[in-house]
Amino acid sequence: MDRFKDKRVVVTGAGRGIGQAVAEAFAAQGAKVAVLSRNEQSCGQAASAINKNYAGTAAPFAVDVADHDAMVEAGKEIVSHLGGVDILVNNAGITRDGLLLRMTGEDWDAVMDTNLKGAFNAVKSFQRPLMKAGEARIINVSSVIGLIGNAGQANYAASKAGLIGFTKSVARELASRKVTCNAIAPGFIRTDMTDALSEEVQEEIIKKVPLSDMGNTGEIASLVLYLASPEARYLTGQVIAIDGGLTI
Repeated sequence: MDRFKDKRVVVTGAGRGIGQAVAEAFAAQGAKVAVLSRNEQSCGQAASAINKNYAGTAAPFAVDVADHDAMVEAGKEIVSHLGGVDILVNNAGITRDGLLLRMTGEDWDAVMDTNLKGAFNAVKSFQRPLMKAGEARIINVSSVIGLIGNAGQANYAASKAGLIGFTKSVARELASRKVTCNAIAPGFIRTDMTDALSEEVQEEIIKKVPLSDMGNTGEIASLVLYLASPEARYLTGQVIAIDGGLTI
């Protein structure tokens, strides 16, 4: 299928997990995708895996989204490579979990710099080509933790809640240029990280979910593709929880 044929897509945090699944889903639909990760090896491997299935669709770019100057320079290179940008998916994120009593200022700053400032840096880097593209899309990957909070994740919750506020503000600012900006809030999603948990821990997680299951990266990618599609042109500034009912 070529639903996104000739669309130019940037996905941050695409070296594995949700980001890689999103990047591959766009490639499968005919898009050209810039695969971003701060780890050169992981983004290279992700791009190679995508190109193995969809030849010539993915290009790796190793950059730390938390580094404003590096992101701006990478943005120029990416825009030159793709010839513009139609869709930006801000997925890059990290955790530095710990109770407030033990959380350090470094733990706080590292999470905020990647999860929130990183999205700001990416939007700043691609804002002009997005405005020129005509009906462009920005999709920010937040989290249910940004909606409901979680003990031991004050920094992560604050960063993801901040991303929701950022999403709504960007949606208002860019609406006149026909750029939509929405956020998704995934719940517990099966990735390499969750697969590494013991069966006992996974069972405890599933007990909290009304649908009694975890989601998968393909389901997240499908929602992102919908938000990037022409059918979602009248949807902006919204947050969609994809969480098996966790936030009901």
